[in-house]
Amino acid sequence: MKTSNPVAENTPQAPLRVRQLSHGFKTPDGSTVTIFDKLDFCVGHGEIVSIVGRSGAGKSTLFNLISGLLTPQSGEISVGRRPDGGPGRIAYMLQKDLMMPWRTVLQNALLGIELYRKVRPDDIARARQMLARYGLGAVADAYPHSLSGGMRQRVALTRTLLVDPTLVLLDEPFSALDYETRLALEDDIIALRAQSGTSVVLVTHDIEEAIAMSDRVILLGGRPARIEDQVLVELTTHGPRNAVSAREAPEFRGYHARVWNGLRGNVTSRDPQDLAQSNTLAGAMHD
Repeated sequence: MKTSNPVAENTPQAPLRVRQLSHGFKTPDGSTVTIFDKLDFCVGHGEIVSIVGRSGAGKSTLFNLISGLLTPQSGEISVGRRPDGGPGRIAYMLQKDLMMPWRTVLQNALLGIELYRKVRPDDIARARQMLARYGLGAVADAYPHSLSGGMRQRVALTRTLLVDPTLVLLDEPFSALDYETRLALEDDIIALRAQSGTSVVLVTHDIEEAIAMSDRVILLGGRPARIEDQVLVELTTHGPRNAVSAREAPEFRGYHARVWNGLRGNVTSRDPQDLAQSNTLAGAMHD
């Protein structure tokens, strides 16, 4: 089965659009370090995009800017509206599950909603239903200390999704987990897109994870950071695409080599048509 990525929508209503983003910080000696200089890209509806780059490339800073934890020095970050015209909403899931030990699994899952408004009975019912779907129904009233690392991350994922986000930011969310659990949670994210059309942006150091999960891999490099390459991922899988079948696709090794070489500073040359499409996806062509 050939799986192809949806095309990122280079319109103001795309779930995420970053235009001419510039940001930096002052060092103790008073000099300025520029992290981004006029960075452009967008994320389409129902698209999973991975961002990879060497340590210090600014990946986590970018997430902090997108989520509003930092204010960009210049440029624009816009979150598209919902299909019904309502405002879009970002949910941010970190590597640490950040569960509160004095709250039950269910209460932890509902925490995201509490930050927006008062929890209603239908929220509780929906939370229990989602926890059950992730195999956590039997521990909904237990406390976090009794859960494995993978179970805790599934609670964190439930908490993230219960706020009905239009865009999910995942910052190395599975890196501390064992390999089997990581594959299972990758499948959860792939299924999320299939079921709800939610857009996802993933920051990861794991090239295999990026390729297996994503429709597009963005390679950040340099200082100030720029988009060195964009890899459009199309995989031929036996049956539906999942974490395992993606890794077994005949195209997988080629994509892996391209990203790996890009991280080492050897970006694969592409033909003009491919470059033009990549620039469009990056948001370099403005209205």
